[in-house]
Amino acid sequence: MAGLFDPLRVGPLELRNRIVMPPMATQLSTTKGEVTEGLIEHYARRAGGLGLLIVEHAYVTVGGKLSERQLGIHDDALIPGLKKLVAKIHSLGTSIALQINHGGRWTDKEITGVEPVAPSPVTFEDGTSARGLSPDEIENLVEAFVEAAGRAVEAGFDAVEVHGAHGFLLNQFLSPLTNGRRDGYGGSLENRMRFPLNVVQGVKGRIGEAPLLYRLGADDMKPGGFEIKEAKKFAQRLVEAGVNILDISGGLCGGSPAQLQGRQGYFMPLAEAMKDVVDVPVIGVGGITEPEFADRIVRENRVDLVAIGRALLKDPDWAIKAKRCLS
Repeated sequence: MAGLFDPLRVGPLELRNRIVMPPMATQLSTTKGEVTEGLIEHYARRAGGLGLLIVEHAYVTVGGKLSERQLGIHDDALIPGLKKLVAKIHSLGTSIALQINHGGRWTDKEITGVEPVAPSPVTFEDGTSARGLSPDEIENLVEAFVEAAGRAVEAGFDAVEVHGAHGFLLNQFLSPLTNGRRDGYGGSLENRMRFPLNVVQGVKGRIGEAPLLYRLGADDMKPGGFEIKEAKKFAQRLVEAGVNILDISGGLCGGSPAQLQGRQGYFMPLAEAMKDVVDVPVIGVGGITEPEFADRIVRENRVDLVAIGRALLKDPDWAIKAKRCLS
């Protein structure tokens, strides 16, 4: 059985091992979303020994931007800087992917200059609001994701990840708690899946043989929300639409739900549930810190890849040390 340091081939891409650095926002870009030397240094310092590095979520439109110094992928002018980042990581022998995203209802007009959008209108306790998207706007956003993915491939990224977790726009469409639409994009699971699946199909059509990842928020962990039963069906549809790797995390609960803290691999049950119904590699994540634990869950075929997040932020040499530890 394969272990943590065995290679994994996904289409034309061969990962040298099963360790993944998941996307984690750094706020190291310029206010225009451009790559900086600080951003390159941050990733280069942690790339040694990894199988795959997934760069933090990049916004596909200005209206989907979440924070002032978030990385962008919405404009061709950003491609040269992204090429520099890719070249540096490739020089270290590591494969690199870019996550693309739209913040939806969680964007801020003071940052984007436009009113936040959502599957359906919502007003927050502080009096701010987000308006519901029209069908034409949804189609335009599909194209924005597609164009962003094309830029990522042009910049040299080995793979692209679509962000459908942590309460952002695609996750908002899936959840009954945030999608109150009464048209073809709301109500039944089939309708709530339509926008995310259209994004996936469009992106896959643009990037061709390059692997496509989808970060799936497999459980909102809120009463009445999106849950595992529906996530299994959605996972199968994602694979049918062209997804090559499923990256399993939380839904509206976010990436670090308070109720799950205190144990390694807290999203592992979700990853295992998805692995039961798909035949593509699955990434497991959730506070994993020990190389022995990471190796064991791969050898037991519970997941195919292991994402190491905060442990890599704390110790940039985690992967290098893990190999020594397991040798």
